[in-house]
Amino acid sequence: MTHEFWKSAGMHLLESGPEGWLTVTPDFIRAYLMRPEIHPIEDSCAQEVALHDRLMESPAAVVDDKEIGAIADADAAENYRMFLAFRARLLESRTIEGTYLGLVRRPDRRVPSVFVDQLVHIIARNILKDVGDPLRLRAAELLFREQTVSTDGGRILLADDEIVDLQKHALQETGLGQLLAETGTPQRTVTLDVLGEDNAEIYWSRSDRFDTVIDLRFGQPAIDALARVIEAWLEHLMRVEVRVEPRQRIEDTDWRWHIGLDQQSNAILNALYRDEPPPPGAMEQLVALFRMRILDDRLVIDRVKGRPIYLGLAMSDDNKVRMKPHNLLVNLPLAAQS
Repeated sequence: MTHEFWKSAGMHLLESGPEGWLTVTPDFIRAYLMRPEIHPIEDSCAQEVALHDRLMESPAAVVDDKEIGAIADADAAENYRMFLAFRARLLESRTIEGTYLGLVRRPDRRVPSVFVDQLVHIIARNILKDVGDPLRLRAAELLFREQTVSTDGGRILLADDEIVDLQKHALQETGLGQLLAETGTPQRTVTLDVLGEDNAEIYWSRSDRFDTVIDLRFGQPAIDALARVIEAWLEHLMRVEVRVEPRQRIEDTDWRWHIGLDQQSNAILNALYRDEPPPPGAMEQLVALFRMRILDDRLVIDRVKGRPIYLGLAMSDDNKVRMKPHNLLVNLPLAAQS
């Protein structure tokens, strides 16, 4: 049985091409025109409304600088510039995957990072469309959503940062938090369900709420699920088949290559590779280590042939995990990129 999940990704607005990549459609571009940053409001000027109407009618219509300059609200004009820069990359590449790879290889500061995260969300949805394992889907959320890390009884619990923040502020926003404080009543703590093999089915009805937690400890199903996600990510986008294994430590006297999946882990792995002591407390920030092998040695640069590639994932000083999946793409030791 195939379950529906991540409706918010917008995959229903796209078409699947023969190579399995997603083709950009007018409806997909229209969805961005409906975002609150772009959609006209009551105070929008006539030029802004006319431009929006024209683009809704023809999402690929040519827009010149004069039209943007004529918009009365400077913020609205800047939002259109960002949208048009993003639209240009979509129309140039014609696929979601091609657009993402293009932005990874040729970044454009005009394209907001949230748009790039949304591309990752859609690509992950496409890659995992036939996956029936909720833990793998939850692990894949790390590709495009920041996580908050907490430790509980030796566990490494990852919860969606935005959801944790929303729940923390919910009582204050409703005024109930202040009332409880004034009456001396303890406020209830944030509680999220830890997803495991025994309750995995709850994920299907809650996938777009992003309100489940995973335990990323070595030996737990979630870290193996993340390894499978990394394998699928590279095969889909790079056509490179790899095998990824979670590890507790790196014990390699002939260490040749590593990739940090975020800024913190990159610094830690660089220090270890140079046989230098990481900064105090840095090793405690590591939440996951992997050993990866590229199965076809013909694709690999000479110095890494037959050797593993080590991957690391770490949390920041404020206990956040912000995975950068593009690091996997740009730092592979492939011969064609050497």
